[in-house]
Amino acid sequence: VQLQASGGGLVQPGGSLRLSCAASGFRFNYNAVAWYRQPPGKQRELVATFRSDRSTNYASAVKGRFTISRDIARNTVYLQMNSLKSEDSAVYFCKATRGFNDFWGQGTLVTVSS
Repeated sequence: VQLQASGGGLVQPGGSLRLSCAASGFRFNYNAVAWYRQPPGKQRELVATFRSDRSTNYASAVKGRFTISRDIARNTVYLQMNSLKSEDSAVYFCKATRGFNDFWGQGTLVTVSS
């Protein structure tokens, strides 16, 4: 299983970014996937989850601003991030879960700064 996260970069406060997580050896339509982030000097935290039943869940800090979605045909999960704030700056990771196993992508850096 390989997960490739991409889409990070430098964006001004109030701007938007869309992160992508493409998978090989893993099918998103039968399993749960989540986005985490790790700000500099802090612990990794859960941002959003897309479950196998298509339900979603968001951290309170991003609710209403971020949207997790998946494209079955492309086997890719996205994190649309709007109204970005400086405190959203972090390395963002995607995690896929199959049974009792978790698989992590390599992370993509998001920097929100003017």
